[in-house]
Amino acid sequence: MSFNLFEKAKENIIVVAHRGASGGNIPCNTLASYEIALKQGADMIEVDVSCSRDGKLFLFHPGMETAHLNKLTWLKTKSFDKIQNLRYVNYDNTPTQFGIASFDDFLEQFKDRCFINIDKFWDNPEKIYDAIKRHGMVEQMLVKSKISDKVFNVLERLCPELPFIPIVSEEHPMHKELMKKNINYVGAEVLFKNDNSYLASEKFIDMMHNDGKLVWVNSIIYDHRRQLSGGHSDDTALTVSEDFGWGWLADRGFDFIQTDWTMMLVDYLKKSNKYYR
Repeated sequence: MSFNLFEKAKENIIVVAHRGASGGNIPCNTLASYEIALKQGADMIEVDVSCSRDGKLFLFHPGMETAHLNKLTWLKTKSFDKIQNLRYVNYDNTPTQFGIASFDDFLEQFKDRCFINIDKFWDNPEKIYDAIKRHGMVEQMLVKSKISDKVFNVLERLCPELPFIPIVSEEHPMHKELMKKNINYVGAEVLFKNDNSYLASEKFIDMMHNDGKLVWVNSIIYDHRRQLSGGHSDDTALTVSEDFGWGWLADRGFDFIQTDWTMMLVDYLKKSNKYYR
C-alpha cells in the first residue's frame, strides 16, 4: 500500500485521531484506542512515544503518569519490564485491563493501515527513526515541531526523507527558508487565537497550497483558556454548533483536522458534504 499525504489530501480532509479514540473503560494511547479510531474513520492516528530507563520505546505521554496510571511515578526512570506490568486506569481511576504497548508492537500492528503522527519524536529521534525504518514505515509517518534550528539539523542529518511540518503561531516566518532545506517539508500546523489571524486566512492557506504545502489545524482542546483554532473546536462543535466548530475549519480549506471526537467529526463532514474534496 502506498502512502502519500498530498494525494490523500486531494481526496478528503485528513482526520487525525488525537491519541486514538478513548472513552469509558478504554484509555488513550492504547492499541485498543487506535483500533477504535480506525473503525471510526480516522485517516491518521497521533501517538506519544516515550523511552524507558533501559532504552525501550513505548506508547505513553510523558508527565501523565498520575492522570493515566493513578501513580506518582516517572516512567522514564523504570525498566521496560516493570512498565509492562502497569495498567492504565479509566476515567474513574479504576484499573483497566489495558497495559502500555511497546512501540515495536504498535508499528507492527498498524503497518500499511493508516498515516501516523509521532508526537515526542524529538525526545529520542535516533531510536524512533531506527524503529520506523526497521519496520519499513517512513511513508506512513509525520513528525511536527516548533521552529528550531536543532530540529532542522536533526532532520537534515538523520532523516531528511521523513515528512515534517513545523508548528507555527500567528505567523509562519520560515516558509520560504524551509523550502530550500534538505528536509521533507510537507506543510505547517497553525495555531491561532481568532478568525482574523493571518494563519487562519484564505490568503495564507491559498499561498501554502500554491507552494505545494498542506495546512494542519487542531479542533482539540488541551486547555479552554488557550484556544488553538480561534474557538472553532471540538467543544464548540458539540455544545454550540457543528457548523461553527468543525464546519468553519473545513470551509477554510484546512487539509488536516486533529480531533478527540473522530466518529462525530467524520459523520459531520460526510453528511455536510465537506469530507471529500
